[in-house]
Amino acid sequence: MPARAHAPTHTNSVEHFTVIEAEFVARPNRFLAVVRIGGEIVWAFVPNPGRMDELLTPGATVLLRPRPNHKRKTSVDLAAVRHDGVIVSLDSNLPNRFVRQLLSEHRLPLVPPYSSFKSEPPAYGGRFDFLLHGSAGHTFIEVKSSTLVVDRTAMFPDAVTSRGARHVRYLVRALKDGTVDSAFVVFVVQRPDADAFSPNAETDPEFAGALRYAVSQGVQVIPLLTRLVLPQWTLELIRVLPLVM
Repeated sequence: MPARAHAPTHTNSVEHFTVIEAEFVARPNRFLAVVRIGGEIVWAFVPNPGRMDELLTPGATVLLRPRPNHKRKTSVDLAAVRHDGVIVSLDSNLPNRFVRQLLSEHRLPLVPPYSSFKSEPPAYGGRFDFLLHGSAGHTFIEVKSSTLVVDRTAMFPDAVTSRGARHVRYLVRALKDGTVDSAFVVFVVQRPDADAFSPNAETDPEFAGALRYAVSQGVQVIPLLTRLVLPQWTLELIRVLPLVM
């Protein structure tokens, strides 16, 4: 039975500025992994429900982030992996925080001018990630995380996502019914080794079709190439990638 990792249990500074290297062993379910730290086998939480089969292979070097919390079964997150000479961030929550930071600093490329923004605005029985208010009107933004790169093309998704296709269709609906004046899907590529971005039509033709249709109806796509900054566990913007549909 894997043990609970002995992560530090005090200040937030330890949590944010500590990186633990480990060896990936197995992933018994979407949110739990077995890793080896030195000679000890421990549990790690996987903060990403995606498959990531090409990244999480037995023997891969993974990077763990301490998450001291006595109520959790695990005290570390499997937050990144070394793959093909680069570090791939795996935390699917990080892109949303990254885009929120860009918005707060008015550094998100290509969006219309805005004076304020709101997180998780309700719409159509669910929520989008952001709503911008400004002189150009209202703007919905939906954020997606991309960790898959094939032949230097970043892709989304790495597994079928009916939820993702639904979000894209709702953006089209919001434009058509006048709820907003513009709508964007921001794909945050959490690794620095891509030259372009494309929807993964082979894995999820429904999502790829929904995105192509959305673009034809005025939804705009912003693929952001980023790198993980350690030990701060933050993303850094490199550039906007070209979109290949």
